[in-house]
Amino acid sequence: MPRRALSEHRPYLLLSLLAGISYFFVADSAIGGAWLMVWKGAAVAFLAVYATQRGRGLDGALIAIVMALGALGDVAIEIDLIAGGAGFALAHLVAIALYLRNLRIKRPGSQNAAALALAVFAPLLAWLITRNDPDWEIATGYAALLGLMAATAWLSRFPRYRVGLGAVLFIVSDLLILGGEAGGLDPAVAGWLIWPLYYAAQFLIVTGVVQTLRVKPTAG
Repeated sequence: MPRRALSEHRPYLLLSLLAGISYFFVADSAIGGAWLMVWKGAAVAFLAVYATQRGRGLDGALIAIVMALGALGDVAIEIDLIAGGAGFALAHLVAIALYLRNLRIKRPGSQNAAALALAVFAPLLAWLITRNDPDWEIATGYAALLGLMAATAWLSRFPRYRVGLGAVLFIVSDLLILGGEAGGLDPAVAGWLIWPLYYAAQFLIVTGVVQTLRVKPTAG
């Protein structure tokens, strides 16, 4: 990335990092609920601004929308788990469209198998975690969409060590949320792990997609 571009656009990533890292330390503080929700949402909202500024073409717009919907989900989930999940479900649908537009031309059998495993095991694990919960259908259905997002990310032309890994971290983070809600995981443990994994996932995804688009804007 050119030096000038770094000086002009790094602030959005730095602001995101500042909000994301600091939120981890204040999440359980006595700060007012509304302010804390804004603080939380700002972390990924700044990633959406970064994607808007640095992305190119329709794919750049799509990744910006993914991040914006993620920020909306971050805020909504503090009010209602289902509402937050709906925001993330919309984000996953847009992400799937993005990744399908950018599938790798050559996809080895091993990578297809890895993608299939992500698509299958995400909802399977969600069902195992929540099968005794009255809302297990919603959780499993959401996880199926999450798994499809991760599978298509894995098969896309975007770097697997960033976008693919980010999608996997997203799965882990959401499974931890389900585990905490279902009572199968100590909420204190979940609290320490969920936000770092989730934020790292979003950061890896957006930077991996945007930097790829700047080098090679279209698939092929």
